[in-house]
Amino acid sequence: MPSVVGLLEQHELAARRRVDGLREEADRIQTELAAAELEWQEWAIARRRVDTVLAPDDGATAEAEVTADPRDAEVQSTLRDAAKSQVPVWRPGLAWSVLSVDYPRILTALADRARLGQGPLTCQEMAAAFGMDVVPARVEALRSKAKRLVARGWLAEQPPGRFTLAAGGSGPGDGS
Repeated sequence: MPSVVGLLEQHELAARRRVDGLREEADRIQTELAAAELEWQEWAIARRRVDTVLAPDDGATAEAEVTADPRDAEVQSTLRDAAKSQVPVWRPGLAWSVLSVDYPRILTALADRARLGQGPLTCQEMAAAFGMDVVPARVEALRSKAKRLVARGWLAEQPPGRFTLAAGGSGPGDGS
């Protein structure tokens, strides 16, 4: 019959082996985590660089070179499509169709409110009107888009947190 001390030593040895195994696993996970974070940061940097390249120049546009190479034409077409996801600075005659999907939806909701004389909307009210779950993530995503539209002259924010169409952008057809 084993002694009590012997049993305790066996349990201690088993626990020590388990701790050592878990430490090795934790070290492996830490290494994988560091690699994943590095990859994530590299993608974030790449996205910011692309955003910078595709950002509008406040109305100043460079004329594209005419090229005979069809690959260059494909690249330019892709860049134009990607630039459409950006919010251009509003100017008279600029159609809502230049905006990506979510932005005209916001503008339409606010145009309907203005047409009915109902006044500005908060982002929570927009989320509810769009049938979204009114949770912080959804509301903040809408707020980000609305703030971008304010910064580009499509919307006005008076008072803070309440959005309405800017003075010039009253209709979906031509943006004027």
